[in-house]
Amino acid sequence: MTNKEKNVTNKEGWHKEYVKPLLETYGERKDNFKTLSGIDVDRLYTPEDIANIEYDKDISYPGVYPFTRGPYPTMYRGRIWTYRMFSGFGLAEDTNKRWHMLLKDGETGLSTAFDFPTLMGRDSDDPLAMGEVGKCGVAIDTFEDFERLFEGIRTDKVSSSFTINPPAAVIYGMYNALADVQGVDRKILRGTIQNDMLKEFHAQNTLVLPPRPSLKIIGDIFEFGVDTNPKFNLISISGYHIREAGSTAVQELAFTLADGMAYVVLAKERGIDLNRIGPQLSFFFNSHNDFFEEIAKFRAARRIWARFMREEMRTTNPEAWKLKFHTQTAGCSLTAQQPLNNITRTTIQALAAVLGGTQSLHTNSFDEAWALPSDEAARVALRTQQIIAYESNIANTIDPLSGSYFVENLTSWMEEKALEYIDYIKEMGDGNILEGEFVGIDQEYFIKEIGDSAYEDQRNIEEKKRIVVGVNEFTLEDERLTVPLLQINEEELRRIQIERIEEIKERRDTKEVESALEEIQTAADEDKNVMPPIIRAIKALATEGEIVGVLKNVYGIWAKPTLL
Repeated sequence: MTNKEKNVTNKEGWHKEYVKPLLETYGERKDNFKTLSGIDVDRLYTPEDIANIEYDKDISYPGVYPFTRGPYPTMYRGRIWTYRMFSGFGLAEDTNKRWHMLLKDGETGLSTAFDFPTLMGRDSDDPLAMGEVGKCGVAIDTFEDFERLFEGIRTDKVSSSFTINPPAAVIYGMYNALADVQGVDRKILRGTIQNDMLKEFHAQNTLVLPPRPSLKIIGDIFEFGVDTNPKFNLISISGYHIREAGSTAVQELAFTLADGMAYVVLAKERGIDLNRIGPQLSFFFNSHNDFFEEIAKFRAARRIWARFMREEMRTTNPEAWKLKFHTQTAGCSLTAQQPLNNITRTTIQALAAVLGGTQSLHTNSFDEAWALPSDEAARVALRTQQIIAYESNIANTIDPLSGSYFVENLTSWMEEKALEYIDYIKEMGDGNILEGEFVGIDQEYFIKEIGDSAYEDQRNIEEKKRIVVGVNEFTLEDERLTVPLLQINEEELRRIQIERIEEIKERRDTKEVESALEEIQTAADEDKNVMPPIIRAIKALATEGEIVGVLKNVYGIWAKPTLL
């Protein structure tokens, strides 16, 4: 052993003997060595960087508290994650056709994208729906549309996810009504309703009712669903939209888990057994470009949640401690320039999600910076998952990056910084995180934090501190779009939907509809559960707009606070 080698007993010695001489001669790249969240990344990580981490306490084994390595003992050796491609456009028949194509191509779970009027609880004949019917998702006005959506698909054969929030109770009610029509026991229904209004006030902004009534209805869904649909996820607590709005990974982690904690407090205040509802709470994260930061985020999320549910909320059911999540690759990372590059971006993001232990995954299509996915682009996105699953062999072992000095250090760092945000939100509510959420919404705390991060990231791109291939570097002088795009004829779609609404209103039992809507109003007025009368109204062929309209009449419409 040389004297030089003898002097390398720690990182400092390695730097002195090996790195410093090289730097003096050749220097180092001038890149900004930080994660996308602004975390400084050291040149090298060693056992010194994880000396404070205890394996049994902080990492442990897959399926073992605190579930850092995954919620299940066998993970993907038992079953590959669910391929759940987010799909929806045009009429219910159009989306149904896409679903059948994807199921034939190997998709293992459905995920529904609704158009903007449906997301806002408005019917297609509403003047404010003009220009948007069927454009960003599928148009659903009545239960008959929902039946068309599921033509040839049994609710007892596939799990279904519904990305919808203000009118979540209506779509959730339609799924239960569909099970009744198909003769399927509601207790075996599998799937997820997003039903996450807090993140709407933070980021996505599909807002109808004020915050407190919005949370009251979420509580109604919890109360109804814990008995009616024990295998169904009653909420998908979403960080995805927080990240898409411009947050950092740390903010996505913190705000998402804070929202989840607030929903647990809501359930507790409603008298719902947390040991029962805990397993019916699911999460939805974004997977962005910073490969190791995303993996660390997912691992930290499981650890924080497990400790919250067991140590703070005192639940005793291990299933209630497990954070289970869906992942979607980062739509905000897709570029209109050189769109085929998006296939590579999506692959990297999907790999991070899988290595981070996701339970289901949607991979974005390469043409989504231009339009909703074409059939070909959607198939390529699905095949990306299948190639990862069956050709890369990374699903052969569980959490293969555990023990990495860098990944374990980064996981702990993400946990620490996320908890700082969470503690601050609790402080805003004088120790009650649910009240802290309401205060943060009123003060626009979340919007400001996310907006500042989005501004900083955009500035880094414009100043080339962050390189985006094809956008601010490696560009083409004469770039032309060469991929075929999906075309949506919104005017024709709206005409068809309006005709369907008019025809239904002519033949439905008007008295039954009016009676059902009055029952919803009475339940809302008297602070009772609105789910049973909503399902009654759905079966009577009341429109989504009519049902949501009753709730607006009782609770009012949300108007952002004006801050001086």
